[in-house]
Amino acid sequence: MPKKVLILAGGGGHTGHAYALAQALREKGVSLFFFVPKGDNLSAKRLSKFGKVDFLVKPRDPKTPTLEFAQRLIKSFLHSIVKMSGRFDVVISTGSNFGLFPALIAWIRGIPILSVESVIRFTKASMTTRLLHPISSITALQWEEQKKLLKGVVVGPILPKPEIKPWNGGYVLVTVGTHGHKPLVDTLAESNLQNIIVQIGKMDPRPYAEKHPEWKIIAQTERFHELIAGAQVVVTHFGFTLLETVAYGKPSVVVVNPEWIRTVGFEDAKHLAKKTNAVLISKITTESLIDAIKEAKNRKVPTFTSGAERLSDIILKMPTHGKHPLCIGFPKRYFM
Repeated sequence: MPKKVLILAGGGGHTGHAYALAQALREKGVSLFFFVPKGDNLSAKRLSKFGKVDFLVKPRDPKTPTLEFAQRLIKSFLHSIVKMSGRFDVVISTGSNFGLFPALIAWIRGIPILSVESVIRFTKASMTTRLLHPISSITALQWEEQKKLLKGVVVGPILPKPEIKPWNGGYVLVTVGTHGHKPLVDTLAESNLQNIIVQIGKMDPRPYAEKHPEWKIIAQTERFHELIAGAQVVVTHFGFTLLETVAYGKPSVVVVNPEWIRTVGFEDAKHLAKKTNAVLISKITTESLIDAIKEAKNRKVPTFTSGAERLSDIILKMPTHGKHPLCIGFPKRYFM
């Protein structure tokens, strides 16, 4: 019987990690299942080609008010109890508060947990990974620097496998993630840049379409990799997209969103930009944005060995049951 693996994909970059890992696991005969945030149809579409996808309530998004967060936290817990009634051999958290309760319930049932630290973490471990660390059989780290934050196994950056051949379409791709990056798009709109494709997320596209009818503006697409494959330069808010640009050999510009105060900041962005040889903008102005795009065109994109392959091998070696429902961790020999 193939090993049954449940991957908790919390949306955005967390779904990106889940996708890259699913690519590697599918080739090794693993039976895959996914939980994605309720209402996140994009994640569901992307992952459905690998296995069965179900929905769970996600407690908090970047701008969720405190009262709503408390209500959704309770719903997430109750929802997780119901949804985790299936039998899985391993449960993988790709980060985000979305995975906390399903992982906790899996651990109580004696199912091994594997927790993946985010690729963007350099100065402080993510809250989710810290909370899951004591009950995780293994914590997968993507950079050597993360060993200072958590005890775990460094597998390398979890890169997706390119699905089409990269080409130069001559356009600049600007991606602002699911929830948008208004300071970036507002600044971009003040420029006279041509041949622009903007992935605008949940933001209202109308003001920008009216000002720049020559631009192509899309909300989201499950074929986002095709846009990256044809881009000359990718301008991104920060996160997993930088790994996608590396996978397709595309130079990039990083513009940290100052409105996101619950995630990592500029210092972490400096580390990841250096790793990926991206141009990092410290102050968002039209001039700095135009200059950064010009500079990025001349930068060489580094190559990495994908951690998805090593991590998939580790998952195949993991024991399928804990010693008892309250066991914590497994011998290191399973993961070396």
